[in-house]
Amino acid sequence: MSPRQLDDKSYQDFRTFLEQQCGIVLGENKQYLVKSRLAPLMAKFDVESLAELVKRTLSPVERQLRAAVIDAMTTNETLWFRDDYPFELLKSKILPEFANHRMPLKIWSAASSSGQEPYSIAMSVLEYIQSKPGSFSRGVQITGTDISNTMLEHCKYGHYDSLALARGLSTERKRQFFEPGDNGMLKVKDNVKKLVNFRPLNLLNSYSLMGRFDIVFCRNVLIYFAPEVKAQILSQIHGVLNPNGYLYLGASESLSGLNQNFDMVRCNPGIIYQKQS
Repeated sequence: MSPRQLDDKSYQDFRTFLEQQCGIVLGENKQYLVKSRLAPLMAKFDVESLAELVKRTLSPVERQLRAAVIDAMTTNETLWFRDDYPFELLKSKILPEFANHRMPLKIWSAASSSGQEPYSIAMSVLEYIQSKPGSFSRGVQITGTDISNTMLEHCKYGHYDSLALARGLSTERKRQFFEPGDNGMLKVKDNVKKLVNFRPLNLLNSYSLMGRFDIVFCRNVLIYFAPEVKAQILSQIHGVLNPNGYLYLGASESLSGLNQNFDMVRCNPGIIYQKQS
């Protein structure tokens, strides 16, 4: 067997580990995904085979390796203003409802990956304020969380290359919200960055230190979890949402059979969920 192949037992052991640590459920035939994500770590950690890498990952004392493996398995590519309509809906329906809020508007991006979603939210807020001067006099606070510390550092750095910038970002938004950065990259301007705070969070853990929010983006996240874990995450999100707060899910996700504490709000296009008062 090739050093970059996994035997069935190693794969099953790794599936169990990943679900216990992150809640992510790998299918029966996702060995190719594990191979593509973990093979680059073999040289870094001086491991001769993927099976040996997995074996070491299962050991609690291998903290650095475990963190690198979780980073590799949970890092997903994303887009600026992904699907467009959630951000248009934010500006046309949701932000007007909170524009004269007596408290700072608080928004949570629950899986910020490399930063595109929380920064897209911040840009949408700034565009709204530009069109409605005087809105949100109490301020806007956006929190981006992710399980990957590597991704969080990337988010805080806020520099993006031409390939990343080409994915969903218009020329006008590049001009308005970015400026020249290091090594030919563009960096997010300070007026965007100051709206966003990044912090680590495993969605399987307690949200008690997160505070409360008016809007939660948890898009294209639940698809990776088992039904009981999805229900747990939704229950905790419900707990940190303010009364009548809004929840965004991905286009292919729904609350069907998982949580009855939200009202479905049909929009044109798209669906959002509102916490029952």
